[in-house]
Amino acid sequence: MRKGILSLTAAAAALALGLTACGGESGQTTSTTASATASAAPAGKIGVILPDSKSSARWETADRKYLEEAFKAAGVQYDIQNAQNDKTAFQTIADQMITNGATVLMIVNLDSGTGKQVIEKARSQGVATIDYDRLTLGGGAAYYVSFDNTKVGQLQGEGLAKCLTDKKADKPIVAYLNGSPTDNNATLFKAGYDGVLKPKFDAGEYVKGPEQSVPEWDNTQAGTIFEQMLTQQPKIAGVLAANDGLGNAAITVLKKNNLNGKVPVTGQDATVQGLQNILAGDQCMTVYKAVKKEADAAAKLAVALAKGEKPTASSSVKDPESGQDVPAELMEPQAIYFDNVKDVVADGFVTKEELCTGDFAEKCTEAGIE
Repeated sequence: MRKGILSLTAAAAALALGLTACGGESGQTTSTTASATASAAPAGKIGVILPDSKSSARWETADRKYLEEAFKAAGVQYDIQNAQNDKTAFQTIADQMITNGATVLMIVNLDSGTGKQVIEKARSQGVATIDYDRLTLGGGAAYYVSFDNTKVGQLQGEGLAKCLTDKKADKPIVAYLNGSPTDNNATLFKAGYDGVLKPKFDAGEYVKGPEQSVPEWDNTQAGTIFEQMLTQQPKIAGVLAANDGLGNAAITVLKKNNLNGKVPVTGQDATVQGLQNILAGDQCMTVYKAVKKEADAAAKLAVALAKGEKPTASSSVKDPESGQDVPAELMEPQAIYFDNVKDVVADGFVTKEELCTGDFAEKCTEAGIE
């Protein structure tokens, strides 16, 4: 009888736990924790480690929100923290989550080396692992949930080609601002846009301009890098920027040289800033990744694992380092131009209120945003 009373007390304590959140500046961690509210709570607890809040706004404004919603709906215990681009903090958070009873660990790695250490330690302690958005090379996570990242790059390459054609560019010099060299997604993006643009370079339709990877997707460094590129090659006519942050860094430099709107720039993530740049005519396109679908798919796997189930994935990807096939769920990306910015708003990813501010109100009306 006493055992039953203790169980009821523990359940009541779990139900009493509320939602807490603390925000941190760069170098600090941010976290969200909550407990089950459903009548039949699973035995496991889910830990999620997001990478940062600087490289892209999506991690805090979208991924955290959608994961929280999915976990709450499922009535599972969860702990979401942000490593703020600190590898030591990333490993510390993982250790704490495991110590505090996480039976499922979902990570967005900062690099494959750190991610692999975390996954191996989790696995050694019987904790199921999910690579979220970025594949940890050689890590051996049980599942991988992301977008078709080669397709993302393909859409970027096709987008830049479309915009250069629209501008009737003749043998345009194209610069590359690649993503972080430690992010496997950046490698996949490049494979995608190279597949579109390299044949044009080889055929002499386009001229390959300066190219550089941007460490840690750092937008400040991207601005410095692109300024050097433009000094080196003032006739750059197109910029393949791997995400909206890098694209905005290039646009800022182009503005200083009165070249914004004249030189097409790509992006990715459909951030408010990126979409506003498209509305203003300074950015050629972005790639919208419906983060809610990605978060929901990852949460579904995590909840099943927390309940002791062995879910199946709809596809798999080959880890280029280990050669192993990793069960995977891959979402489809969408190219966004001026005429379909409204799709991102209609999907609820950004609101009209945050996008159509000030001078952008008229542009939003022109773009059919309601």
